[in-house]
Amino acid sequence: MPALTSDEDRLLATTPTEQLLQLELLKPENIKDTLHAYQMAKRANGKRVMAEAVKWGERGARVNAISPGIIITPLALDEINGPRGDFYRNMFAKSPAGRPGIADEVANVAELLLSNAGAFITGSDFLIDGGATASYFYGPLQPENR
Repeated sequence: MPALTSDEDRLLATTPTEQLLQLELLKPENIKDTLHAYQMAKRANGKRVMAEAVKWGERGARVNAISPGIIITPLALDEINGPRGDFYRNMFAKSPAGRPGIADEVANVAELLLSNAGAFITGSDFLIDGGATASYFYGPLQPENR
């Protein structure tokens, strides 16, 4: 998904929850497909975490998000062994980590964020995907390389 304008990012970050679906960029006719809907939801999540970190920081709280990629769970195993299994296996092979993640790896980031060691971290969205997104933009998973 291409970058949004700074105005669109601000709207995603600050529009009251009950009014989000009234935004022009989120109206059903402007959402191309389920992938686009997912991408918009992820973009909104990251932007809202930043905006909420400002509000909650005034109260002494920190706000962060964790965005895991494929983590081995029963559902993920169904996906990997299902009709889209070749897609996932290719993604793992062409990502820097070369594999899916495990729950403990996500828990380690959560532990950092919740501990005093993460006391200076707020307003961040942590992507834990073994570098699959990086490979999509700059490596062998780029659309022209698939």
